[in-house]
Amino acid sequence: MSGRLTGLKGLLSPFSPAQDQQRGRPRPPCSVPQEPTLPAPHRAPTTKAQRSPGRGGPGRRGGAGLAGPAPCQREAPAGRAAESALQRAWARAVLGDRSPLQDTVFKMVHAETFSRPLSRNEVVGLIFRLTIFGAVTYFTIKWMVDAIDPTRKQKVEAQKQAEKLMKQIGVKNVKLTEYEMSIAAHLVDPLSMHVTWSDIAGLDDVITDLKDTVILPIKKKYLFENSRLLQPPKGVLLYGPPGCGKTLIAKATAKEAGCRFINLQPSTLTDKWYGESQKLAAAVFSLAIKLQPSIIFIDEIDSFLRNRSSSDHEATAMMKAQFMSLWDGLDTDYNCQVIVMGATNRPQDLDSAIMRRMPTRFHINQPALKQREAILKLILKNENVDRHVDLLEIAKETDGFSGSDLKEMCRDAALFCVREYVNSTCEESHDEDEIRPVQQQDLHRAIEKMRKSKDVTLQNVLMHVGLD
Repeated sequence: MSGRLTGLKGLLSPFSPAQDQQRGRPRPPCSVPQEPTLPAPHRAPTTKAQRSPGRGGPGRRGGAGLAGPAPCQREAPAGRAAESALQRAWARAVLGDRSPLQDTVFKMVHAETFSRPLSRNEVVGLIFRLTIFGAVTYFTIKWMVDAIDPTRKQKVEAQKQAEKLMKQIGVKNVKLTEYEMSIAAHLVDPLSMHVTWSDIAGLDDVITDLKDTVILPIKKKYLFENSRLLQPPKGVLLYGPPGCGKTLIAKATAKEAGCRFINLQPSTLTDKWYGESQKLAAAVFSLAIKLQPSIIFIDEIDSFLRNRSSSDHEATAMMKAQFMSLWDGLDTDYNCQVIVMGATNRPQDLDSAIMRRMPTRFHINQPALKQREAILKLILKNENVDRHVDLLEIAKETDGFSGSDLKEMCRDAALFCVREYVNSTCEESHDEDEIRPVQQQDLHRAIEKMRKSKDVTLQNVLMHVGLD
């Protein structure tokens, strides 16, 4: 049986004996006997049974009438018939007009032909072609994805802005991911902030507490590194009525502490693709850790991390869960100098889990009488004001005004002087020094205007509440 298989392999080999020897392929010791060529008069006659291989005869090719027995004629007639059929199938496969059976034989021969080991040059060529094909496929798919992404232009601009900001704050040799680049576009250089404690009036108690609990552990880290209780808080909440200086305090804190300031907006963490919001939330904390000491400031945090309910969208709920999970991770590293600071007008709308993560809270209330007087002095310090103006009297008349209300009131009083100068009939001189200083009556007019505006706003609010 082994001799028969060896002869079959020799039959299926498409190379000549000389080619096989050149390729190092051994020829089988026994091949299929070839039909001897005899002249027509001397060919032995064959019977019908001998010409029909399907009826037990040896067939027309290799019958008993051939002269001279071949070395392999001792094999069984069935084996010789199979070999002869394979030989004819191979010939027809090479010449064409193949049947399904011949296709099978051709595949067997083809596989036998390529079962030899590949040379070194062939392996290198195959690897090179596969590499080129993979690179072309990758860049083609990448180009198609970028072409169908409508926010690609905004992402490129954000990346350029982030690289510019990173150079400004002096961050070098820090590798950022694509998502961290998107968050880095909201970085604020503390050196570019022009807000200090001297620009805030009427909040001395809050400033003192912030210096002790937040700024001192960051600037004097070596004094508190052996104590877990004296580490800076991981969350700080500033709450109170609008316009009382919550955002101003956050910027001044980052400026005085020398921290990198990430002004995070809720829209930054929203993406239309599923799972991208979670990656952006993770990038916020990974970027803050790489740039520490840093402050992540979220203004109007109640709109971002409000009370969770079953009606929340799945993507929003997962993003909130991811944000809070990463926030908790800051507590495991006691040497991590990353602070999440939030400001809100509605602390009652915050999730209880968020309130737990913000143990340090400061109530920024509307300024009292002495605080309003200090704010007015700070606002009008470098302005052209008449020396007879009584700021204490103005402070008494502005009860219920916030810091932003007082600033807007002073701006209106200064505009009264400018409007009077522009509308005057005197055209002798147009020097800016001709604008008269702000007087007491200008401030009174501005107070009346501000009160009317606040009353109209309050009436609109009450009307909407009644409709609801």
